[in-house]
Amino acid sequence: MIEVKKKSREEFLVKVEEEGGSKDYVVTLENSYYQDLTQGKITQEELIEKSFKFLLERESKESIFSKLNLKIIKSYFPEFEEEMRRAI
Repeated sequence: MIEVKKKSREEFLVKVEEEGGSKDYVVTLENSYYQDLTQGKITQEELIEKSFKFLLERESKESIFSKLNLKIIKSYFPEFEEEMRRAI
């Protein structure tokens, strides 16, 4: 389960619960990047949830940085932005 809560305008708290435990994250999502990926068609929280599903398909929750800016995902997974736009 992925739970996303807004902490401030561009900062979110994310909790990932799986068998064997949970892990918390602090995620930054700049509004300009959010608009670029979604054109406002889904909420910021939905984009972050989809992004974590994307990451968890590729690595364990322990491998994901505890603090991350959403736009760095494309540095590790070049297909990220295209997949997010397609999923919306």
